Amino acid sequence: MNRSETFRAEVRAWLEDNLSGEFAGARGLGGPGREHEAFDVRLAWERHLAAAGWTCLGWPEQYGGRGASVEDQVAFHEEYALARAPARVGHIGENLLGPTIIAFGTDEQRRRFLPPIVDVEELWCQGYSEPGAGSDLAGVQTRAEFDGDRWRVSGQKVWTSLALEADWCFVICRTEPGSTRHHGLSYLLVPMRQDGVEIRPIVQMTGTSEFNEVFFDDAVTDAANLVGAPGDGWKIAMATLGFERGVATLGQQVGFRHELEAVIEVARRTGAIDDPLLRDRLVRSWMGLRVMRLNAVRTMAGIAAGAPGPESSISKLVWGVWHRELGELAMDVLGAAGMIADGPPYDLSDAQRLYLFSRSDTIYAGSNEIQRNIIAERVLGLPREARPGSGR
Repeated sequence: MNRSETFRAEVRAWLEDNLSGEFAGARGLGGPGREHEAFDVRLAWERHLAAAGWTCLGWPEQYGGRGASVEDQVAFHEEYALARAPARVGHIGENLLGPTIIAFGTDEQRRRFLPPIVDVEELWCQGYSEPGAGSDLAGVQTRAEFDGDRWRVSGQKVWTSLALEADWCFVICRTEPGSTRHHGLSYLLVPMRQDGVEIRPIVQMTGTSEFNEVFFDDAVTDAANLVGAPGDGWKIAMATLGFERGVATLGQQVGFRHELEAVIEVARRTGAIDDPLLRDRLVRSWMGLRVMRLNAVRTMAGIAAGAPGPESSISKLVWGVWHRELGELAMDVLGAAGMIADGPPYDLSDAQRLYLFSRSDTIYAGSNEIQRNIIAERVLGLPREARPGSGR
């Protein structure tokens, strides 16, 4: 057994030993469309992970991680998903904000913010999208004004996952009056538990509320909580999005595989698999999942180098479309039965929840339209698309 296989076996054994006792019922809890499930149990579980040294594996050791190779990180995320361990509650801090602070933050910021992420003592959310600026972050209008030794933030963010549970939010805001597009944006770390922050949950088609509106009304944060220099927000925000599409997506794909297997099982049970058109779509979905994994592995080189490039947009585009189509396939396999709730008032089956939540896959974390522009302009080097008011 080589070193990589030994590490994978260690992860598998630890998960098997520890998803027991008080955590025996935690398997399978949470995830897209189900973030409301047993949040306190999942938080306790993640702190249990932290105490055993299983959080922030890829971070350098001086920042509390293990300095694990990309190969070992992939092994951990895949084994975690295969064990059906509960959905993580600190992933935004661990996979997005933490790597961003390591790459762009000050030593003071690293000392202040990284240890509570490693220990799962502080949770984070992401303040990017706005009602008038979804995936096109260059349209951000939330503003921040410097006032002595602190910033004052005012504006509205939307589709903010886990905002109710978060202690902090990294916010893209406009700090240069009169600036437009990607100029004049800054990356601020803003405490959520203050009078100037209001959170309104958004009830989704699934009946749950992972996403929220967040209103900043003269909310304050210390001057030291600016990441990079004023005006660096666009560059840093793009790097954060690249980190978001890192090794954890390979664990996500194991979850996708479980969903596909469940759809195939329903097709076998109901006889829908005998329909040649549905059978062809099931085979194409199976093939697509394997192509997705190969593409994700290909992008790991940028992650290993510490600065993911725009190629990560390819992975986002691929998995967003694939997962949305899987939800549609699940409904077609169920047929008319898919239109009936499991129970009153609005209990959904896993397949129904998959279909409804996956409608958002091609929008959140970067819409398909924006991803195609990034790929065309920054990967393929094609001419930039004309923007309204740009004169082009």
